Amino acid sequence: MRTNLKFFKKSKFLPVDKFFYNVLYDKKFGYYNSTIPFGPQGDFVTSPNISNLFSEMIAIWIISTWELFGKPKKINVVELGPGDGSLVKVLIEVFKRFPEFNLAKRIYLFDESKLLKKFQKKNIKNSVKWIDDFNSIKGAPAIFFGNEFFDAIPIKQFKREKNILFERNFFLEKNNKISEIYKKASYQDRKTINSYKTLKNLRFIEFPKSGFSLLEKVINKIKTLGGCILMIDYGYLKSNNQDTLQSVVKHKKNFILANLGKADITAQVNFSLLNEFYLKKKIKIKKNITQSQFLKNMGILKRAEIIAKKMTFRHQTNLYLRLKRLLSPKSMGNLFKISLAFKCKLSNFSGF
Repeated sequence: MRTNLKFFKKSKFLPVDKFFYNVLYDKKFGYYNSTIPFGPQGDFVTSPNISNLFSEMIAIWIISTWELFGKPKKINVVELGPGDGSLVKVLIEVFKRFPEFNLAKRIYLFDESKLLKKFQKKNIKNSVKWIDDFNSIKGAPAIFFGNEFFDAIPIKQFKREKNILFERNFFLEKNNKISEIYKKASYQDRKTINSYKTLKNLRFIEFPKSGFSLLEKVINKIKTLGGCILMIDYGYLKSNNQDTLQSVVKHKKNFILANLGKADITAQVNFSLLNEFYLKKKIKIKKNITQSQFLKNMGILKRAEIIAKKMTFRHQTNLYLRLKRLLSPKSMGNLFKISLAFKCKLSNFSGF
């Protein structure tokens, strides 16, 4: 129980976002700074871990977007939350097959975790630049993208009672047990939440305040340089007052307050709210589609058919089982959705 104390620091009360930020990103005890969580031996797998075909489709999408932008001589390619680096490793290899684009691209990786950055640097030997902010992104259009990035940014949670907003907090008791308590939301949070039509009339609200703060910096870059941001994440289009916080250890669900610092904690993305945020910031958006639709539109089935011809039956079976996991409505195909916001003259992006 005493281990709970280290996540509260000097405060006994912490709102959900600040508490879970400490649990996930504390420099010494935080989950992402003390664990390599990816893959079969970790706590969860992501699409790039499941199949290289996923990463190949993202690579082709990035190249086609550069072509849509008019093939500028320089293009900034920025991955948000690169995890174990599996996605960008494949991107680098695919980019080599397109010399003109390969010469134009500048790759940046943005990650909060020092441990994951070290891990990425061991695995990625090519000309990639790690960044802590977006100041060095300049001089050319920018393509930002993130796979399961936004769900890992801590959220705020509120409940509405008699039209009054109360924020969920965690409280450290004298015996070091953690309990929850709702406190009246701040004026600024009430004002912000009440400005979103998507959140109107909801009794339980999840709001990605930190996520939106970060996205605003990305949007400012896109507005200045031209470009876009592609987000792939699990989530929903319409809220039904659900609490979507979840914790996972060794690929199994975990009680949200158990194994703190040793378990992954995420929240589903409210894509309707994300769309409204983009529109508030005066940036264009494409209609959300599912991961299955996007990958099929990008030609993943045709690509699988081509490479399967050179495989043994056993390897073909493995390939199509992995593909099924990415595309099946019962697996990741429908739960994961694609969001695209952009500033450019043309809007006929590949995949949509």
